[in-house]
Amino acid sequence: MSRTLAIDPGEVRIGLAISDPSNTIARPLEILTHVSRQVDAKSILERAMAQDVKCIVVGVAYDQDGEEGPQARKALRLIDFLKTLTAIPIIAWDESGSTQAASHDGPHDKDLDARAAAVILQDYLDAQSD
Repeated sequence: MSRTLAIDPGEVRIGLAISDPSNTIARPLEILTHVSRQVDAKSILERAMAQDVKCIVVGVAYDQDGEEGPQARKALRLIDFLKTLTAIPIIAWDESGSTQAASHDGPHDKDLDARAAAVILQDYLDAQSD
């Protein structure tokens, strides 16, 4: 079975999370340092290929009204660019509250962004099993 990769894109760090082979449980994978959309996308796809990923979920930070703010637009541009580089399906997923939920799991540290990506991924996986 193939895995699902989740991305929590940020201004400085990009959190990555990966599912188990049955696409039931999400776990933090790693943190990438943001360089540029092109470099980030290539790094993400390298990880996706190494993990036998069949789907990539990208967290999009909509505002409280469900509208696209600056962060959401950046995430959507990353999605568009990733789609030009791969045939792997790329899915936008509302990441509202993921960092806050991840911070309940531990202190605000270097792993927070990967934990936030795991929250996004677990939310997506749970929605698929409903």
